[in-house]
Amino acid sequence: MSDQSNINLPFMKMHGLGNDFVVLDARYRDISLSNSLVRNIADRHRGVGFDQLAVIRNGAEDAFLEFYNADGSVSSACGNATRCIARYLMSQTGQSDVSLTTDHGTLAARDMGGMLTSVNMGFPGVDWQDIPLSDPIDTLSLPIEGDPVATNMGNPHCTFFVEDAEAVDLKHRGALIEHHPLFPERTNVQFAALLGENHLRMRVWERGVGITLASGSSSCAALVAAARRGLTGKSARIELDGGALQVEWRDDGVWLTGPTMHVFSGNFTTDYLESAR
Repeated sequence: MSDQSNINLPFMKMHGLGNDFVVLDARYRDISLSNSLVRNIADRHRGVGFDQLAVIRNGAEDAFLEFYNADGSVSSACGNATRCIARYLMSQTGQSDVSLTTDHGTLAARDMGGMLTSVNMGFPGVDWQDIPLSDPIDTLSLPIEGDPVATNMGNPHCTFFVEDAEAVDLKHRGALIEHHPLFPERTNVQFAALLGENHLRMRVWERGVGITLASGSSSCAALVAAARRGLTGKSARIELDGGALQVEWRDDGVWLTGPTMHVFSGNFTTDYLESAR
């Protein structure tokens, strides 16, 4: 018989195309997180492992979401985690749509059928101070080798358009650009190749995480950058290492659509939480 006396904090493991999350539901209990605890939970050998950790809290709308990167830093937005949590809340309530508040603003999400969930990630920031950049320069053509585009989708993004996304040394170039002095808050980095009309192949280096199989906010940023460059229209299919997302830049914001998965639920033991803090 298992010892239930040492079970302390429940969590859920979810992912959107392999972009994986630990989710804590703090609507019914007080949950506080230290930087050290977040980083320990992110450890794929001694913790659970995740690209982002998300906390569901009570809010003015259906819920308030906060996000942490694997290095313990805070993020204002995470598209795939928002979609996963929206799906979880809709399955709880039987609703076909929810409204979620984040540091990036209020985000509407809806069930699209066929196990697909959409979220409106809001309006993109395209002015230099919105990214933010360290200098007042044109965000459509940054003075960085490769001529990337800067976009803010609740967090900073730097998108390179390349001939072959597979040929990019993502680990080296991603880490280098993340810490480029032009980005005082660091940046997410995308390398995207045009496969066909409104069809992009993209690989992602995520700020505070590293290489990730998929990224919702990065997909939104890449679509905005491609549309601004005239490479695509305002709707495109984005092929990532973990699968495909559909992104559409509408009058009311940038909509992100794709599948989600609630993999399992578990509990952190008291011993683990005390050792990890």
